[in-house]
Amino acid sequence: MPFTGKVHKFGDDINTDLIIPARYLITTDPKELASHCMEDDDPDFPGKVREGDIMVAGKNFGCGSSREHAPIAIKAAGVSVVIARSFARIFLRNSINIGLPIMECPEAVDALAAGARVTVDLEKGSIVSEDGRTFQARPFPEFMLEIIRSGGLLNYVVKRMGGGKKQ
Repeated sequence: MPFTGKVHKFGDDINTDLIIPARYLITTDPKELASHCMEDDDPDFPGKVREGDIMVAGKNFGCGSSREHAPIAIKAAGVSVVIARSFARIFLRNSINIGLPIMECPEAVDALAAGARVTVDLEKGSIVSEDGRTFQARPFPEFMLEIIRSGGLLNYVVKRMGGGKKQ
């Protein structure tokens, strides 16, 4: 399950209010949320992020509230994976639940620059920069890969129960 995309780099302690400002929480429409994703930290982000791009951030990414709007906004913006030094635990759970892959890899965070192109393989846990440097994160267990492949926990459960795709 490899992804290749351009790096968008952010700092430490990016909270859910920076990911999707509270003033936009009146909607649950993923496309509307995506159009405001990260705008208070980088006003140009919604216009420059492309399908498959990769977010790289420092420590404690997704801290703050437990709102699911934050990973939904990131995923709907087209981000294929978020790599960070560390994640707030509730953000980690919400991300997997909605099918947004996230990886902790401090070495990659330190080495990767904004605008670089990287390839991420969730099954291997590898992150390979365009200049050939390889960084190792913990690979996803198979059941979590299946949740991500299904598009999130709800779709995974529906699929396991013999139904079609829910969302």
